[in-house]
Amino acid sequence: MTRMPMILTDPRQPDNPIVFANRAFQDLTGYTQGELIGRNCRFLQGPETSRETVAELRQAVEERRAIATEILNYKRDGSAFWNGIFIGPVFDEAGEIVYFFASQLDVTRRRVSEQAFRQAQKMEAIGQLTAGLAHDFNNLLQVVSGNLELARNAVTSERAQRQLANAAGAAERGAKLTKQLLSFARKARLEPRSLNLNALVLAFAEVAESTLGSTVSVRLDLTPRLPAVTIDRTNLEMALLNVLINARDAMPAGGTVTLSTASVHLNGNGKSRGLPPGDYVALRVRDEGEGMPPHVAERATEPFFSTKAPGKGTGLGLAMAHGFVQQSRGRLEIDSRPSGGTTITMLFPAGPGAAAAEEPAERKAVLRRGDETVLVVEDSDDVRALAREYLESLGYQVLAARDGEEALDILERETGIDLLFSDIVMPGGVNGLILADRAKTMRPDLPVLLTTGYNEDLVADGPATPTMDVLGKPYRKAELADRIRAALDRGARPMPAPGEPHHG
Repeated sequence: MTRMPMILTDPRQPDNPIVFANRAFQDLTGYTQGELIGRNCRFLQGPETSRETVAELRQAVEERRAIATEILNYKRDGSAFWNGIFIGPVFDEAGEIVYFFASQLDVTRRRVSEQAFRQAQKMEAIGQLTAGLAHDFNNLLQVVSGNLELARNAVTSERAQRQLANAAGAAERGAKLTKQLLSFARKARLEPRSLNLNALVLAFAEVAESTLGSTVSVRLDLTPRLPAVTIDRTNLEMALLNVLINARDAMPAGGTVTLSTASVHLNGNGKSRGLPPGDYVALRVRDEGEGMPPHVAERATEPFFSTKAPGKGTGLGLAMAHGFVQQSRGRLEIDSRPSGGTTITMLFPAGPGAAAAEEPAERKAVLRRGDETVLVVEDSDDVRALAREYLESLGYQVLAARDGEEALDILERETGIDLLFSDIVMPGGVNGLILADRAKTMRPDLPVLLTTGYNEDLVADGPATPTMDVLGKPYRKAELADRIRAALDRGARPMPAPGEPHHG
């Protein structure tokens, strides 16, 4: 007995009803023989069934010809499945049609895989575009914010100071936006540490309550004795904040947001979720909001996609969170249904050993000066001029090069260079990484500090301990002063051997 789902319909009767359905078809759809006989096949259709495909099937039946297609049908329990269907007419000896034969095949798994592949390709293309834009914007923001900082130190008028402060605030918001773009594109520079997720959530609860407002209450459901996770704390807090803001906006009348943690073990089901088998730690955010229909949930992690009113959001919150979790070798999952709320789950690989102790709060930045000679390598004239002005105001002697080749020429001529400060992404055959490698060959004792607004070459497949000094753009004068002084005081740091990945 065949296990291929099959039915026969009788076009000689009104509405072409089903007159036979084998057991395999009953198992596929969940309907019994008695519920099937005498009904037209249209009852298998649902809200997401393609009207165009239905029209093609009806036309083939009217023309009494065979057709093969795929259509989204619905089972007795309301669940959808992709049905690979073949319909063909059956004629008697006189050439009169007596039945339509229809075989079925559940092709849901293949369709879902194809859709996931297309989505991944689209997101990768968008990621490359946004990361490139973020690099260019960071260079522009470096010039804008840097010159605003210099101008604020040069003017005394209270009105001018206020206007410059407003402009500097806008530049900072622009810098945060580019960070979100890089996080979405999985090109952000992460500084992972071993963390206790429960301790982080507890410390973040106060921030969450103030962010969500008085109409939204926060409930914690934390599983004790969780294994440590190795992730970037700052980016996790930003991702969590973005998810919480979405939860708040989904409950305009207020409600409860639940933050929960749990240990998760993936075995055979890991592959279907795009993760290797093993132990994971889950961080979940559940709201009581309006929920999302499937077609909205599918696009929720796309950058700039938003269902909010204009001006109410950038559409980057979930995109940034999704990119950060993926870069951390995890997975972000969305479980949502209309009027049923939304649960966002972030899965992170569980790490060995206990979580690291809480780090002390950072001290206020102090302008650290020096009188050494720094070689600045930057292809942007404006950024190079700004870096020179910053460093000279701190007491350093500055030599400048517009690309890697010119920098190598200067290194060969000048023996008194104490530090190489170079951009990473530069035109020509010598970018910042190659320049640093060749400089180390020429001068093994030469300290190197790199800077970038887009550090794809420094992003490994997952989090790892940084092995190179990198200052992200846009940077402030105090940040540059601190990193330059620290690099000089520390001296040369070993470079990865040729062929080894540059982590960051």
